[in-house]
Amino acid sequence: MSLLQRLDDELKEAMKSSNRLKVSVLRMAKAAIKNRQIEKGGELSDDEIVSVLSTMSKQRRESIEQFTRGGRADLAESERQELNILHAYMPEQLSAEDLDRIILKAIEESSAKGPQDMGKVMRILMPKVKGAADGKAVNQRVKELLESKKVE
Repeated sequence: MSLLQRLDDELKEAMKSSNRLKVSVLRMAKAAIKNRQIEKGGELSDDEIVSVLSTMSKQRRESIEQFTRGGRADLAESERQELNILHAYMPEQLSAEDLDRIILKAIEESSAKGPQDMGKVMRILMPKVKGAADGKAVNQRVKELLESKKVE
C-alpha cells in the first residue's frame, strides 16, 4: 500500500471515529502533498511524500521551540500532538549510534579533513538520512565529528 493510500484510509478512519486532531493533521498533510504534486506536475513517490511530511515535522519542531520560549505551553503541546501524528507516517528515526556510523562513512567517502569540508559531507549524507533523522541534529553532529579527533 502506498503512503498516500495509507493517509487516505487513516483519514477516513479518523473521520469515522471523530478524532478531530488527527483529521486536521491528515488534511493538512494531504493539502501539502497535493500542492507539491501541482508544483511537480505529476504524482509523488513515497520518498517525495516523506519529504513533504519531513518538512511539516520540521515546522512543528520549530513552532514547539518558539511557543516554549514564548511561554505558551498550551500551543507547544498542541504542536507536539500534531508532530506525533506525523511521525506515524515517517520512516523510523535513526538511533544516535546508527547516525554516527552513517556520518563517519560519509566523512570517509568525502575525504573530509575538517569543518571546512562540511558541505561535501552533507551532500553525501542527506540523501541517506532523509526523513530518518532531523536535518538540524545531523548538521550539528557532523560539525562535532569533523571538529573532533576522530577525523584527523
